Amino acid sequence: MSDTQLIKDKLDIADFISEYIQLKPAGINHKGCCPFHQEKTPSFMVNRERQSWHCFGCSKGGDIFSFLQEIEGMEFVEALKFLADRAGVQLEFRSSEVNSSQKNRIKEINKEATRFFYNFLLKMPASRNALKYLEERGLTQETIENWQIGFVPDQWELLTKYLLKKGYSIDDLVASGLTIKREGASNQNQSSYYDRFRGRIMFPIWDVHDTVVGFTGRVLVETEKSGGKYVNTPQTVVYDKSRVVFGLNKAKSEIKSKDLIVMVEGQMDVIACHQVGMTNVVATSGTAMTEQQVKLLKRYSNNMSIAFDADVAGQAAAKRGIDLAMSEGMDVKVIIIPDGKGKDPDECIKNNKQVWFDSVANAKGIMDWYFSKALEAKDLSDPKQKQNIADILLKEIILIPYAVEQDHWLRELGTKLNVDVSVLRENMAQIKNSQKKKDIQQNQKNEPMVNNKLYQNTRLDILLERFFMALLKFPDNINKENLVLDSVMLSFTNYGPLYELLNKLYNNNASIDVNQLRDSVDNNNKEIVDLLLMKGDLEFTNFTVEETKNEIKQLLDQINIEWLKKRRQDIQVNIIEAEKRNDQDALKVLLENFQKIK
Repeated sequence: MSDTQLIKDKLDIADFISEYIQLKPAGINHKGCCPFHQEKTPSFMVNRERQSWHCFGCSKGGDIFSFLQEIEGMEFVEALKFLADRAGVQLEFRSSEVNSSQKNRIKEINKEATRFFYNFLLKMPASRNALKYLEERGLTQETIENWQIGFVPDQWELLTKYLLKKGYSIDDLVASGLTIKREGASNQNQSSYYDRFRGRIMFPIWDVHDTVVGFTGRVLVETEKSGGKYVNTPQTVVYDKSRVVFGLNKAKSEIKSKDLIVMVEGQMDVIACHQVGMTNVVATSGTAMTEQQVKLLKRYSNNMSIAFDADVAGQAAAKRGIDLAMSEGMDVKVIIIPDGKGKDPDECIKNNKQVWFDSVANAKGIMDWYFSKALEAKDLSDPKQKQNIADILLKEIILIPYAVEQDHWLRELGTKLNVDVSVLRENMAQIKNSQKKKDIQQNQKNEPMVNNKLYQNTRLDILLERFFMALLKFPDNINKENLVLDSVMLSFTNYGPLYELLNKLYNNNASIDVNQLRDSVDNNNKEIVDLLLMKGDLEFTNFTVEETKNEIKQLLDQINIEWLKKRRQDIQVNIIEAEKRNDQDALKVLLENFQKIK
């Protein structure tokens, strides 16, 4: 019996898939809403006897391996290893293939680095101040062990040398994000590399399956050369911050049990909450919630209470996440910490943990909160103020996907403003029309393209966005060496016109003035530039010049790899079509092209 069949026999496909979506018995099958496309009427079927699944809406289907590959973005060998571990099956004949996957090698590197950081914190005299800091923050030894918090001293190559001695390759260490290559250094010279994390308390970042995919390093002693208070693992083949929710691996069971997600901002907030017994708490680690994170969280509960940060930027970030959650039909509430009781959950718990527990229990419905904020200190006899209130609240009501609930809030708004609901509906239609163009663009991003066009929100898109963020944040890095992207690839993305303009301005001026660049683009591309500049400010503020150059080089390498993967996938699709048509001439050309790319 093959390894794959043995795994299938030991795992129930319906039980496994029900961890991701709600399934209900339907005759000999199980039925639910497809996790791979939006639908209201369930069309996703699971058959236990055939050990298969199929969606009649989007036509996707397969076995337990293909489901895991599709929903988690795993390669086959990753899915094989994960499910084998789950089933307790020893992969005797596949071990070399599994270990050959760079993703799995990097996961092993992260696991070893976690052990190194944790042991250094507990056992080495150089960690005395780090332990003192954690004790002052109120963390117990049990918590430090549970979250595998560690420390790395301020030495340039300590971790890199340790991992090299363990047998890991320098290329994999760089790919993991733990090691950085010095500018202009030789590949063969080990002293040409240094540690990304130095002099920092280390917090491992797990995915939902308890695999360490990255790290956050909090500097112990801030200096001008420390590179910012927090440093995170960059984008890697295993770490995509837009898809990871910190603490979800430890919180998912309690979230299911209580049917409630408590969302906070920072990692210390999560750890502090878990330490005092509130274990359904997670965080996006200081960034706005993404669509992928919302979909991930919805697997465990449809109810979310969000703790707003005290500052305006924190509230704006939370607002973007709330909009996404509302549009996905989640029931969202706002946790409000009373004035003077703490600027965040961690501080509130230190002052009085019961205040935090009460704040979560008394979380306010998001629409109630929006209404109170919009109506606060307003003169409802002033028609301009009434219109302003309507504009603000109608944009929130539009996000509600359920007709009855939407109608309730329209009537509530009509009562508050003393305006007929039909007038509000007309106003809402105008707002919808003004957003129509943006909605179409967003829909195009969310739908896969064919015939060599890229899929939006893939790893390639994420890499391209980060590449342009870095270039615009540090325009001194715009040069011939970095302007080498494939024009065909860019023609299927939002960045084609921007890239052409960068080339043109650089060729004319041998440098780039970002303000001049912004003035040179049309309104649509101006929005793209503004968004990239904003994200770049958030992402790269603490990067040094050398770190930025290395980041851009690594991004270029990864972009080219992902583009080749995408081209191979497209050719494979065309090969299948040519085989169906029995078009031997086309098949010959396609196979030749595939071999060239390979």
